[in-house]
Amino acid sequence: MKQLVIAERVCLIGHIVSMVFGLVGILLVVPNAEVIFHLSEFGQTAMQWSMAGGGVVYMILGTAAVFLYGLRTLGLGRILAFMLPAIFISLGSELLGTSTGFPFGHYSYLSGLGYKIAGLVPFTIPLSWFYVGCASYLLARAGLEVDTKPSWWRHICAIGLGSLLLTSWDFVLDPAMSQTSLPFWYWQQPGPFFGMPYQNFVGWLGTGAVFMTVAALLWNSNPIKFERSQLNVPLVVYLANFGFATVMSLAAGFTIPVGLGFVLGVAPSLALWLKGSAVSAQADVESTTNAVSVANINVALK
Repeated sequence: MKQLVIAERVCLIGHIVSMVFGLVGILLVVPNAEVIFHLSEFGQTAMQWSMAGGGVVYMILGTAAVFLYGLRTLGLGRILAFMLPAIFISLGSELLGTSTGFPFGHYSYLSGLGYKIAGLVPFTIPLSWFYVGCASYLLARAGLEVDTKPSWWRHICAIGLGSLLLTSWDFVLDPAMSQTSLPFWYWQQPGPFFGMPYQNFVGWLGTGAVFMTVAALLWNSNPIKFERSQLNVPLVVYLANFGFATVMSLAAGFTIPVGLGFVLGVAPSLALWLKGSAVSAQADVESTTNAVSVANINVALK
């Protein structure tokens, strides 16, 4: 277990560091290419690596970090029950979107995010749906006490809120990643929301809701019990990726999407984390109290 924790933390730290390198490359090096010539040989190599494969590496490391976290806290069966539907359902939506325009609108991916499946969708895109989607859903599920006070209403609300957190990340990410000096995709039919069609957000909400629903159904017979500290990783993953998107958007002058993302994404994620942590802490106290009571009874019987 200790080795698993170390591997998880290495991947999580690498994920965050890779995003920072990516930001430096996109925001500083690309607009000021002459900066590279003033760097040391090591610095030039690092920048070249960042520009050539930084986007691929940070998404692979994010996937590995969340998978290892899920393996440690949820178990292999439950993390696969989320990961596989998330990857394959989001890939299906992306392939459909890039070839027909449904459900997101008409768009195409450029280079920089790795090998394209069917020549349309970089293989890293479904991975990002998985790890940000998993972080979003776990925060919503824990904060709404789905596993301690189960009901269909709580399940539905957790799926809806998890999908909203996921989509709020895209509010901030999409304008910057499609309209900066180094875009990673472009809209063939730009829409009214900073170049994006409103249909895009409906597609995000719908796709997230579908794979979260599948995971909820697969998890239904095996409730999740979090310890207090186990919500920290989902929160860090969500906020780190939101922070990356925020820096990109602010650098491009997109303040309204950032504000909207903070209201619909960051604020709820923090509230859910606090609520989920409080619930798990209370459960730990109750469990300890019950154990002490049982021990006292055993002593009295002796």
